[in-house]
Amino acid sequence: MEETDEINIILGGPQGSGLETISQILTTAFVKLGYGVISDREYHSNIIGRHSYIHMKVSSEEEPLSLEYPVQIIASMDAETIFTHQNELSPDGILIYDTGVLKVKLEDVKSMEEEVKARLKNVTVEELVNSLNCKKLGINFKQILSNLTEEYNIPATQASRYISAIIVGAIAKILRINEKALTYALNIRFEGRELLVKTNMHVIKMIDKIVGEEYEIKLKKPKPRHKEYMVVSGNDIVGIAKIIGGVRYQSYYPITPAADESLFLESYERIIMENGDEIGICVLQTEDEIAAISSVIGASLTGARSSTTTSGPGFSLMVEALGWAGNNETPILITYYQRGAPSTGLPTRGGQADLLFTLSASHGEFPRIVLTSGDHIEAFYDTIEALNLAEKYQVPVIHLLDKFIANTIASIPIPNLSEINIDRGKVIYEGEDYKRFDLKNIISPRAYIGSKTISWYTGDEHNEEGHITEDPLTRTKMYEKRMNKMKLIETETPQRLKYTYLDEGRDYLLISWGSTKGVCIDALKTLKKVDGIHGSHLNIKMFSPFPSKEVSRIISEYEVNKVIMVENNYMSQAAMVISMHTGIIIENRILKYTGRPIYKDELTKAIRNILSGKNKREVLINGA
Repeated sequence: MEETDEINIILGGPQGSGLETISQILTTAFVKLGYGVISDREYHSNIIGRHSYIHMKVSSEEEPLSLEYPVQIIASMDAETIFTHQNELSPDGILIYDTGVLKVKLEDVKSMEEEVKARLKNVTVEELVNSLNCKKLGINFKQILSNLTEEYNIPATQASRYISAIIVGAIAKILRINEKALTYALNIRFEGRELLVKTNMHVIKMIDKIVGEEYEIKLKKPKPRHKEYMVVSGNDIVGIAKIIGGVRYQSYYPITPAADESLFLESYERIIMENGDEIGICVLQTEDEIAAISSVIGASLTGARSSTTTSGPGFSLMVEALGWAGNNETPILITYYQRGAPSTGLPTRGGQADLLFTLSASHGEFPRIVLTSGDHIEAFYDTIEALNLAEKYQVPVIHLLDKFIANTIASIPIPNLSEINIDRGKVIYEGEDYKRFDLKNIISPRAYIGSKTISWYTGDEHNEEGHITEDPLTRTKMYEKRMNKMKLIETETPQRLKYTYLDEGRDYLLISWGSTKGVCIDALKTLKKVDGIHGSHLNIKMFSPFPSKEVSRIISEYEVNKVIMVENNYMSQAAMVISMHTGIIIENRILKYTGRPIYKDELTKAIRNILSGKNKREVLINGA
């Protein structure tokens, strides 16, 4: 095989079998060598046993933005992986499998969903492997693990945990990852546990000896664009941003995929600064999401920079308290990770079907900011900006992310902390005749509960002091005071928070939001290189208040039949928001609602179909 710029890999096995360990070790090793990596973890909602997989892309040119099929390597830890992903391997690709599962028949795999089985032939793994037009790398897992038991006296029941090392070793040999990078990655993963590093490396070296050079794939020498990189999930980078952004109270009720962010923060509840000062973050697991948002409101009123994190079912419980925060001009941040819906839906899969919900959640009208992010870098800076916006304008901010960002691990350059600015808004610590909701200004100074200045709060409509009133004139003035914030926010918010615009040509325009940003940009590059057509991309970031003038201006520069929406929902909700605010109706839509991310190969095909006039609506279904 000739040298290649990038490679796609599927790592598959039962939930709880060590897939995340494989991904962490390989990703760290690749990044140590200078490669860019992105990987998405797809998993069933049960705790252990059902099929899970990690889809990874490694690039020598730049940090990859999206995933695609077919893949060049499938590394299977069990029979189910082979049955599930058999059609996703390229003809010149490599299948890594355990020779111990060759006699397993499709009907014997009890963990597979019956709908999936019905689409496949009832054959043995051996028959299936023999029918595939690819290179096959069979490894006797049992023999390798037996050697480990003999060498290190590890019980057979524990030796099975080292299947992950077998997979790491095979991929390391195929892609020529050197021992130095692997040792570095193992030490990162098993910090302080020298025996684990030693035993895992023992397995990796055994695999190195049995995998022939005919299986090697040559990745081009990497061209890193930055001196240092981080390897982080979306949950991690948002947690890091909250620490840097000054969050001192975070509440949560455990829910997928949001809980990992709070678990990350729990490990940093005590932080020592460079100057020796110690700061603390109180992370509280509450009894439910109602308590989570209510406690955040309480913490904010005392002056703590506060946030909570949740997904759709949890946010549904938060909406009454959200209205209380809006009515009382209380700055809070809700980090909202969308997942498959409605109801419990697909609890461990992704989607973008909650946009309209966030824009109108809770009864009545009150100002709110709804901000979205398209990748890990945006999520970092946007989290800090969201905290600033909440306190500057004294409104609830909903930072709308999704499962694909939450559970995607990526190599990113270390953020530039010199660009960070903390804005806590108008605060008064003492003063006479203080009125919390002073009508002289759209934004009234806050006084923290516990300070020398007294504040009054109620769920009812209130006067300037905060006392309950039903006077129609006061009601009108207070209502307008709150709602006038929206115009102020729209006027003062910088463009970088409203949208990003990649202007590469007028042949067509892709419009997206959230995690579809990366795949849209990659599709533009492919269609320019392969088809010679030059498109552009508009990534909408702020949906409330909506940047109507800017979006209208950009769309007007393109023929209406060359404007295409790309979203992970059925209704094309962002297109509906655009229509509501601009009057522009976008008919060309590429949509996906399987719970899986949009892949570059299926997106480029769909764009071609729309531009050729074949369809106006394309529904994507790739991914196991």
